[in-house]
Amino acid sequence: MAPRLMPRPWASLAAWPGYIWLGLLLLLLTSLVATEGLRLVFVLGRAVPAIPQLGPGPRLLLTRVVALTVVALTAVVGAYSIWQGLRDPIVKELRIALPGLPPALAGTTIVQLTDLHIGATKRRSFADDVVRLTNALAPDLIVITGDLVEGRFGSGRDDTLALAGLRARLGVFMVTGNHEYYSGLREWLPELRRLGMRVLRNEHVIVDAEKGGGWELAGIEDWNGRSIEPDGGPDLARALAGHDPARPVILLSHQPRAIFKAAQAGVGLVLSGHNHGGQIWPFTYLVRLQQPFVEGLHRVGGTQIYVSPGTGYWGPPMRLGTRAEITKITLVPGQQQFP
Repeated sequence: MAPRLMPRPWASLAAWPGYIWLGLLLLLLTSLVATEGLRLVFVLGRAVPAIPQLGPGPRLLLTRVVALTVVALTAVVGAYSIWQGLRDPIVKELRIALPGLPPALAGTTIVQLTDLHIGATKRRSFADDVVRLTNALAPDLIVITGDLVEGRFGSGRDDTLALAGLRARLGVFMVTGNHEYYSGLREWLPELRRLGMRVLRNEHVIVDAEKGGGWELAGIEDWNGRSIEPDGGPDLARALAGHDPARPVILLSHQPRAIFKAAQAGVGLVLSGHNHGGQIWPFTYLVRLQQPFVEGLHRVGGTQIYVSPGTGYWGPPMRLGTRAEITKITLVPGQQQFP
């Protein structure tokens, strides 16, 4: 709650130790669950007369050794996870074939940023680094698929000012994530527009129309908006209203679960985030209970979806089993080949 309720200096003081402790607790829980399997073996073994039994002293010693091992393992993995979480995002390059893309648009580049969560533990320096890395890729278009900010407008505005430096030939486009709603969408929207971003709220635009008719970029609101704002939430039908079937469509949706309706609507490609690639293993498996895909390039019917693991992180400044990334996508005509 600190980024939403406290002034920035106090929020940072509360967030750093609180989030790190939360991450360590998650890792500790994972280690303890694993040791319960060992404990079960010993409990079952005591019921087998042929297996030698440990006395109270050795059992106590074994318990203490296991406990110390769990603590040491959690500390080592926790330190590694923090190092991974605080590293600069990698640049991942993808070549995606988009059916219906005019040949004149072959080679169009899109840089996807998502889940930056600029807030109590990610400040102006982080935004500066993202802008520098993104602009170095010289993209034709920049898209931000939600969760750009983390915290109320008054405490986080200064840290987002660097994003006004994002440069792309065709502009910078964005859709809302759940954290834009949590952080006060009505306050943040005008500021995002002042930073030079076009926020697509259940609407679409024509891109590069002078090159073979161009293509269409659509964006839908985050699913959580339904319960926060009277007019919030995704509306794909409204976003595609007036769409020209002759043009391919790329849809921006913060949450990957939009893929099913997008496939029914004939969307060519969906770009999403939200999951952070699970962020801290093994919670990757819990994400799969809510979302159809955790990260990577997938296909449902004739529609492709790329789920980015995120450019930042949420909560604990930690990553385990995944890396933050800036995604550079090069579009080509044709049909994508999947293994």
